[in-house]
Amino acid sequence: MAGRGFFFAKTMSERLLIAKSSKAARGSKRSSLELPLSVANRHGLIAGATGTGKSVTLRLLAEGFASAGVPVFLADVKGDLASIAEPGATDAKVVERAKLLAVSLLAEGLPTLLFDLFGEQGHPVRATVSDLGPLLLARLLELNEIQAQVLQLCFKIADDRQLLLIDLKDLKALLQHMSENAGELGAQYGNLAPATLGAIQRAALALEIQGGDRFFGEPMLEIADLMRRDGRGRGLVSVLAADRLMLKPRLYATFLLWLLAELYENLPEVGDLERPKLVFFFDEAHLLFTDAPDALVDKVEQVVRLIRSKGVGIYFVTQNPIDIPDRILGQLGNRVQHALRAFSPRDQKAVRAAAETFRARPGLDTAKAITELGVGEALVSLLDESGVPAPVERALIAPPRSRLGTLTPEARQKLMAASPIAGKYDTAIDRDSAYEQLAAGDGKPGESGGLVDTLGTIFGGSEKTTGTKPPARAKTARGGQTLTDAVVKSVTRNIAGTIGREIGRQIIRGVLGSILRK
Repeated sequence: MAGRGFFFAKTMSERLLIAKSSKAARGSKRSSLELPLSVANRHGLIAGATGTGKSVTLRLLAEGFASAGVPVFLADVKGDLASIAEPGATDAKVVERAKLLAVSLLAEGLPTLLFDLFGEQGHPVRATVSDLGPLLLARLLELNEIQAQVLQLCFKIADDRQLLLIDLKDLKALLQHMSENAGELGAQYGNLAPATLGAIQRAALALEIQGGDRFFGEPMLEIADLMRRDGRGRGLVSVLAADRLMLKPRLYATFLLWLLAELYENLPEVGDLERPKLVFFFDEAHLLFTDAPDALVDKVEQVVRLIRSKGVGIYFVTQNPIDIPDRILGQLGNRVQHALRAFSPRDQKAVRAAAETFRARPGLDTAKAITELGVGEALVSLLDESGVPAPVERALIAPPRSRLGTLTPEARQKLMAASPIAGKYDTAIDRDSAYEQLAAGDGKPGESGGLVDTLGTIFGGSEKTTGTKPPARAKTARGGQTLTDAVVKSVTRNIAGTIGREIGRQIIRGVLGSILRK
């Protein structure tokens, strides 16, 4: 399309140009490798050693999706992706690559939202303790199996006693309550060893000291804010500042997994679309699975397998394909493999494993080519419109249109001030929750207030409501829910940005946080 650059080989709604073949047959042009938007939600993988061009490939894909009207979420682990908001300069290497591939070079910045768990380089991002759930929280706190089981009981007790777990002070208050009443609670819930409770308390304190407490609280991030478009129909690129966050890899991985679970829980089934509703990039993907328990990997596999039908494409970015569990790797249809180095036996195994995942092309030794690729060169295999992977091809990645480099603090402040969500998440809300309830002596099971009282409490606002108890949860059969629960779940989802989903109900926790769904 005129004026849209080299990303679209036919129309904006059909294909994105990713690369062109490294060599052209005599008398012919280089063949183009294009990703049909209709199969972009079949997920993908960008892999390769450090310095081989993964970040540029990620940027190129993000630019293409956003320009085609697809919102994008990505984590900026090196601090050099936020500059996607600014038009590209006449970088010599970019100009040279455009000339080599015979593509038009259009300098353009993309509409960008900046986020930061610490609230310094972007809009604050928060979730609640209850919404995170015991599975992800146990991993974040680095608990062992016994401690994780006790944490499950902690959430169960909070549910039974209608205690809202919003931030870390709520969790610590509940743990202290459990410790002080271990004998009474143990008769109902089983042995609560003081040593185990103490270990969880120390882990929560350590997380708070490291700054992890900034992630917990309200107002909670609304998924709808990640799915915006600008006035020209371009998808907004949500960039999470992760250069500092990477110093706390467990927090980084936990946040991304929570966000993925939120997308899965909130978005409706839509089937196959002309283009995805959102594309989600997992950079440094190996951190998601390092020391992850099997239960968590099972949940991630489930989400990756099913979220495609909700219009979300997930792209893992990592150094070695073997960093991704095989059962998840097998679901990644679109692949861009940059160079790998085969110096050690593990490296050689990774090269062989990467080569075996591609559909072979006659005359191309895939394993050998992986070790010979230059910077900005990759082995590419994309799905066609029918979902069949094309034979692997050695190719040169197309040049990006946005500016390479970092974003200045002044430019960040300007972007945040002009943001459509400016001020929305800046001020934390501290309403009555477990900390205040326990301080007031409200640690006993409440009585059900019925549907009217339930809805009245939900619509009561996000400010503190001293002396107001949250509603009790109606009893259900295992794995089922009452009409009240169904209505509450629907209503609460719609107003999550106002009061979060902290009404003490295990029935509404995300798929990675549930204590019912095993």
